[in-house]
Amino acid sequence: MNKVILMGRLTKDPVYRQPPDDSSVSMARYTLAVDRRTSRNGEQTADFISCVTFGKNADFAEKYLKQGTKVAVTGRIQTGSYTDRNGNKVYTTDVVVEDHEFAESKAG
Repeated sequence: MNKVILMGRLTKDPVYRQPPDDSSVSMARYTLAVDRRTSRNGEQTADFISCVTFGKNADFAEKYLKQGTKVAVTGRIQTGSYTDRNGNKVYTTDVVVEDHEFAESKAG
């Protein structure tokens, strides 16, 4: 089973891509800053998790999610790789978001 549940804040506004034609689905990428439970010497630490979502979830992210928004996401981990312009192999790990929702009120 590949299931991820995270809660964190967006580090910047989502990057949204809408295809020029109707043959593809829209996509949004964003990074979540997720606080760790443990801290070193009382300092708060966080992990920065790359997230990607598609279709209606991407449209929602583009319209409503902004830098600093606290959200809870569920999804799955997906790994991949590509070769960059310099010929180096780059490995990626993303959370493919299946659902995201606000984790605090707008007044918060």
